[in-house]
Amino acid sequence: MSRLARKPIAIPSKVTVSTDGGVLSVKGPAATLERPIHPAVSLSVTPEGVTVAPADDTKLARALTGTFAAHTRAMISGVETPFKRVLVMKGVGFKVELKGRDLVFNVGFSHPVTLSIPEGLEAKVEKLTITVEGADKQKVGQFAAEIRAIKPPEPYLGKGIAYDNEVIRRKQGKKAV
Repeated sequence: MSRLARKPIAIPSKVTVSTDGGVLSVKGPAATLERPIHPAVSLSVTPEGVTVAPADDTKLARALTGTFAAHTRAMISGVETPFKRVLVMKGVGFKVELKGRDLVFNVGFSHPVTLSIPEGLEAKVEKLTITVEGADKQKVGQFAAEIRAIKPPEPYLGKGIAYDNEVIRRKQGKKAV
């Protein structure tokens, strides 16, 4: 069992946590998140915080306690302050624009690539920087990965869409003999 799952997860004053009908719901000032609870894990809300324990003595239950503790921590922090992921486009002629709830990319293909923003997320575009924000950590990371997958950075010139703090390993090109 995870050592972090043994400690109760503190609940801030502005956040309410409840477990009803096998669903963990976290409500805060920024958003409300819900996640189904796996039957192998038992969650209990106490005055000192949320405690996660295995429901039975199986390998799966012990493995899922740490996972559900991490999900609960992420949900509690996400409803207070949203998670943010920043992506940067590098390349001559690359553009991105926000049209309603769609991001339209011009990244060197013969056609523009359109990606619609999922519910619960916000996207901001400033020149070649895309910022994705939302309360659900998994949704923010997944949407940022989908954006990056449109044109991943290539190792020779570094052109493409990369995370803000990502280090791109550069390769040496052909040598002229």
